[in-house]
Amino acid sequence: MAVPADDAAMPDDLRAAFDAYESAIVANDLDALDAFFAPGTQTLRGDTAGLLVGHDAISGFRALRGGVPPREIAEIHYRPLSSGRRAAPVASDDVRDDAGAPGTPAGGGDGDVALLVSVSAFRGGGRGLQTQIWQRIDGRWLITAAHVTPRTPALDRTIWRSVGDPFLQGAWEGPLAGLTVAVKDLFAIAGFRIGAGNPAYLEEARPEKATAPAVADLLRGGASLRGIARTDEFAYSIAGDNVHYGTPPNGAVVGALPGGSSSGPASAVALGHADIGLATDTAGSIRVPASYQGLWGLRTTHDLVPRQGMLPLAQSFDTIGWLTRDGDTLQRVADWCLSYDGSASTESVYGASGDDLPWRFLVPEEILDCADPDTREAFSRLLASLAASDDPPSFRAVHTGEVDAAFTAFRTVQGAEAWRNDGEWLRAHPGAVGEAVAERFRAASQITAAEESRARADLEPIAAHLAELVDGAVLIFPTVPGPAPLRTADVDAVRAATLRMTAPAAAAGLPAISVPLLTVGGAPVGVCLVSRAGTDIALVRLARRLAALIGAGDGR
Repeated sequence: MAVPADDAAMPDDLRAAFDAYESAIVANDLDALDAFFAPGTQTLRGDTAGLLVGHDAISGFRALRGGVPPREIAEIHYRPLSSGRRAAPVASDDVRDDAGAPGTPAGGGDGDVALLVSVSAFRGGGRGLQTQIWQRIDGRWLITAAHVTPRTPALDRTIWRSVGDPFLQGAWEGPLAGLTVAVKDLFAIAGFRIGAGNPAYLEEARPEKATAPAVADLLRGGASLRGIARTDEFAYSIAGDNVHYGTPPNGAVVGALPGGSSSGPASAVALGHADIGLATDTAGSIRVPASYQGLWGLRTTHDLVPRQGMLPLAQSFDTIGWLTRDGDTLQRVADWCLSYDGSASTESVYGASGDDLPWRFLVPEEILDCADPDTREAFSRLLASLAASDDPPSFRAVHTGEVDAAFTAFRTVQGAEAWRNDGEWLRAHPGAVGEAVAERFRAASQITAAEESRARADLEPIAAHLAELVDGAVLIFPTVPGPAPLRTADVDAVRAATLRMTAPAAAAGLPAISVPLLTVGGAPVGVCLVSRAGTDIALVRLARRLAALIGAGDGR
């Protein structure tokens, strides 16, 4: 390690603490690393993914990160920030004395504070940078703030399977010219294999002979493909994690789940890597990541966009749609891909959605009850704001029926179809999928034909009732129960509540859009609008009108 000659001498105990911390980093000793970060809610750690605030948030991130590649410290630079005097508290909650002045950090200490900047040289090539504030607290040197600049990656493999600039060039002219697309790894692209989020499946897959119509439509409109983006294994999840490739970052909430199964396209769009995410939605796989990451996400009317060249999960509910950062882009995509001129394989839907949808909203009480209290409160404030606006719509509470019954029937049909699609491969490849996905498939394998038949019969009146409700109005409710859970959270309960909110529209085959209109605890939560079949273009237009009315602009 090199220390510039003009530096003041680093205290021996600080140097020993730094060396011990670096050893713990390389060994991925989580207990030791936790002990080196100061306790409290003000400790900071930042990197290219964002800022983590508080010891608990940092600890949770580290538990899922894994170790760092082998490296050595090439340089270390020390600057004393204070010596022999008390320092302002940076490690724990502010403690003020009777005069209102900052007190000492919890546990006291002599207040010594130092800045360390070190350069890491990775044995596999590349360099990184660590900037740390260390403070002596209760006789120990602890990190109170840190920023890490990692070595430049070739690509973020949690987001991308393959990526280029562009990966495939679209038409040089068209309404989508200049836009880039992240394609979920379920769609056929001529000359490439479908990976479905699983390395064993990718290894055995054959290169596709033709490009899926949903991809080709975007290319013909002038958009270029940025790359093939990750998905949860076989699209059978709504969390966004993947045991093989890692969890894509949430572009809105550091350390939170991105939402799945369209996690890769959603993260790519949220982080600015692409303008459009081409994705699928079976039980909420567009709407959930849209809500978690503050995006616009449209699930189209079932069977409106052709699914040829798309790996299915459950054909009765599988639907294609798009994720964008703003409403204007989503409108451009919908106008093109759902028009006669834009789609080579879809009939014009302008006849069904040329007129504006009614400015009347229905609030489904049973679905709203699935939301967290803070989300319901934020949603109520939104409705009050709309009612007090210059263009107030009408609102009416309605009953959609028992959500538990809809969820159970939906999950049964979905599982039966998923097993028919993938069961043979799974039997031939034991242990090839992650445990959470494997458990869902195990449950699906036990669904009998009689159970599936009863579930389909149970869904018919539920779908018919929803279709009747949206015949002259639009459903409005929070997209999901609340903000994106942290990666360390137990998501089983969240998953069940989420599916109770997202499954009804899927069961009825209706178009649904998630719009980033709520903020709960500083994190985005979407508002979902559901309209009658075939009104997809008008639904996007209505969502933009709603966003503009409450001061969110048109989503630009």
